[in-house]
Amino acid sequence: MKRISFAIALSLFAIISFAQNNDVTSFYAKNTVLNFNDGKSIAGEMEQPKKFDPNFHIYLCFGQSNMEGNARIEPQDREGINARFKMMAATDFPRTGRKMGQWYIAVPPLCRENNGLTPADYFGRTMVEKTPDNITIGVINVAIGGCSIDLFDQDKKDAYLVRQADWLKNFCKSYDDDPYKRLIDCAKIAQKSGVIKGILLHQGCTDNGQRDWPERVKVIYERMLKDLGLEAEQCPLLVGELVSQQDNGTCSLHNSVIATMPLVIPTAYVVPSLGCPGNFDKLHFTAEGYREIGRRYAEIMLKAEKYAEAVAGSKKSKKSKK
Repeated sequence: MKRISFAIALSLFAIISFAQNNDVTSFYAKNTVLNFNDGKSIAGEMEQPKKFDPNFHIYLCFGQSNMEGNARIEPQDREGINARFKMMAATDFPRTGRKMGQWYIAVPPLCRENNGLTPADYFGRTMVEKTPDNITIGVINVAIGGCSIDLFDQDKKDAYLVRQADWLKNFCKSYDDDPYKRLIDCAKIAQKSGVIKGILLHQGCTDNGQRDWPERVKVIYERMLKDLGLEAEQCPLLVGELVSQQDNGTCSLHNSVIATMPLVIPTAYVVPSLGCPGNFDKLHFTAEGYREIGRRYAEIMLKAEKYAEAVAGSKKSKKSKK
């Protein structure tokens, strides 16, 4: 009887996941061009860094539409941006003049020209508020709406991409059909100017409820560390929850999978979404939802960095005693 009940539960789980994944596909099929940006924002011009600065802290952001930016940018989101908060363009922004691989003051949008507000916006703002004046914060955001985590796996992305709809393929063209490589290429440019301190991930709607998702994320995270010469203890992975069930999220099932991330990756932290308002489509956050979850990413990153500093200090102490 227990085996039968378990089999029924798994079947229901699969059916719900399939239905919710169809919601994601349907949304993007109907909204192939998301003009959240009005094209009037300034590029945020700044002088490019001329030398390495250990106080320039850089964070890599990747995922699908919630990291890409799915809420319309409001006037308040373009006001009061501290010049200590930078973004590196991971693709060209033809209308506003941003160039790939260049740093700019972090005026949204931060991902691509036609995207909206992202968790990275208020992550960066909060990091600036909570860190000393000599610290500069930089983000690099590479995200593709509607994609599976497999798009960022170099061993799977070609086979995955060839099966996808034209709208997703068109999004990928901004990154020469290889979002992972673009993120790493930009990160290597960034390492000439500063230190990569952490990675932010927000993805899962397309892979909703898939129990092997944490292991697939682990493959990508470990490859990032290797490709960039980073140590996991000094570069934590923060994973944001999807819109919660209480906030009417249609993919909230995946939050139970995200909850297991620290068991698979010891240096992973979960960013809770409860209380971050969801949009009418039940897939994405509202602008206020992005602001709030962005702040939460920052608060957890600051705690993770304190822990990383303590670990590093302990290792130095042990070495000196030897």
